[in-house]
Amino acid sequence: MPSGCSIRALWILNSLDAVVLSRKFPVVEKQWRAACKTMNDNSNNTEEDPLKHTISPFLPNDAELSSAFAERKKREGSLRGYGIRVNNQSVKGSDSWVDDPITRHIISINVESKVEGGENHLLWPLILHLRGSYVILVLPLVEPVHLKAYAKLCRKSDCGNAVGVDASLSSILLDTPSITGAFMVAHAIGDIIVGDVVDPEVVVNAAPSVGGLLDSLTGSIGITGISSRAKPVAAPVASATPSGAASIGTLTADTPKLGSRPLDKDTLRNFISSAMPFGTPLDLNYSNIFAIKANGFSTSDLLPADFKQPAWKPYLFKGKQRILFTINETIHAALYDREEISDTISVSGQINCRAELEGLPDVSLPLPGLNKAHVEVLSFHPCAQVPEHGADKQAVMFSPPLGNFVLVHYQANCGLGPPIKGFYQLSMVSEDEGAFLFKLHLMEGYKAPLTMEFCTVTMPFPRRRVVSFDGTPSVGAVLTTEHSIEWKIIPIGRSLSGKSIEATFPGTVRFAPWQIQRLPSSNSGFGKMGDEDSDVEIESTNNMANVEEFLMEKMSKDLPSVDLEEPFCWQAYKYAKVSFRIAGASLSGMYVDPKSVSIYPTVKAPVELSSQVTSGDYILWNTLGKCPSAAVAHV
Repeated sequence: MPSGCSIRALWILNSLDAVVLSRKFPVVEKQWRAACKTMNDNSNNTEEDPLKHTISPFLPNDAELSSAFAERKKREGSLRGYGIRVNNQSVKGSDSWVDDPITRHIISINVESKVEGGENHLLWPLILHLRGSYVILVLPLVEPVHLKAYAKLCRKSDCGNAVGVDASLSSILLDTPSITGAFMVAHAIGDIIVGDVVDPEVVVNAAPSVGGLLDSLTGSIGITGISSRAKPVAAPVASATPSGAASIGTLTADTPKLGSRPLDKDTLRNFISSAMPFGTPLDLNYSNIFAIKANGFSTSDLLPADFKQPAWKPYLFKGKQRILFTINETIHAALYDREEISDTISVSGQINCRAELEGLPDVSLPLPGLNKAHVEVLSFHPCAQVPEHGADKQAVMFSPPLGNFVLVHYQANCGLGPPIKGFYQLSMVSEDEGAFLFKLHLMEGYKAPLTMEFCTVTMPFPRRRVVSFDGTPSVGAVLTTEHSIEWKIIPIGRSLSGKSIEATFPGTVRFAPWQIQRLPSSNSGFGKMGDEDSDVEIESTNNMANVEEFLMEKMSKDLPSVDLEEPFCWQAYKYAKVSFRIAGASLSGMYVDPKSVSIYPTVKAPVELSSQVTSGDYILWNTLGKCPSAAVAHV
């Protein structure tokens, strides 16, 4: 937990903007009141100062907070808001007036106090986190000068966020590390709300460590997601996800999802009271909190007086000692196969660890893969220290918690190039029939031990019903659903290792007759839609030489983008998505050398390393259609 993080208050709101659970911390609020008094006594506010009421020891009640949040949502256009200054929409004093996308996640609320004569008070920084059908707001303790600086930003005349300027939002956030802790609190509460409290996945190598009966009892042969602990722990809240793997690179929708599980208020209250007593987060690991509550402590758990036990390790491990590392990576790609648009590939990853070590040892290891991986973003678990971090010496030392945990998060480049490359083409030959072609290269330039365990290509058609398709791929099998075609190039159970293959798939797809979907006229940025559009369609037919362009325009005319389940499918289904998993090594070059891991005090413990890579948003854009791409800045 970042040093000096304290939470003034937190609120959980439902989809109706009503507060269903709140918690205020009087000890932290007393600190805020003292800081405000000191600043107000030292300032020379005049009657003309528009900010004289922004710094006040005020905390709204649930009704005031709910009303102010609903008003902000109405003013900003959505739960998160615009994030940029919008003409004729943004007003001075609002978050979007600051003209910075971070204001979609760190928001402010103007609260009108009904007790203090209707005065307006500014609450900032409020961490906004959406999980399930609930909105989580966390208000950390910051210096009053930072709040006043943000209030000035909300009234600045110019737009944008200049680099290197002291008065920018980025410079303010860099001076407020408690915001990072508040984000961790919001995410931990969100995980409990939806029941996603499983440990990160740690994979055990298939090679038996001891052999015989012991291996069969400990489950050391190919079992993933180990979550056993030194103390017997009752079953935690059921997970909302089907597997124990941590989700990487997921997209956060701008609207809460409906149909989520009911809010367990007692569980949340117990977690908040135990994880952050008096408003100071100590240990946000739900499993540790639950274990302590379920089992308590015995005399055998007590340490000698000269040992200081960290909060993240409430119990000591006893048993056969070993350390397990798993490198989990998710690769995202947008492949265009066009000269004017460059392909984009990125890797987000984490190093998961499970250290089954007795006592309170320190573990240190070098990270030789950082230079090779061209790491862009790097963060460590709170238990870790990085004494040497540079171009030549990069190492990490940590006192491991109990059970599975994420030691390192990172984002990097793909050092080996795309594992799947090629092109996808789709051309509509009539209103209800399209011709497509895939030509792909799998694992080109990849060598053993890298193994592709499965690979599937999906063509989604969320607004058209697939009637039939005609075509035979060079490898694999094809399945159809009502709204998609799935090409299983490498089915589960087979694998590809030590060689590359070329896969082609030409074919045609036929849809059910097009059903025009008219919506009420709208004044949105996409223009008005109404029945009078039919005359425009007929007139444009005579002026269009390209039949395909006419068909694309005709089919997409009645599809408002805001009503599409798949945002990538705006204007005639322009992409195919690839899903795969690769085992054997990381694609970024991140690596942990088991022989370089040292433990103090010295103990003989085997170190195992495994790696796996899964696909995230791995998109093949239709080379014959329109596609979005990021503009390249020319300096």
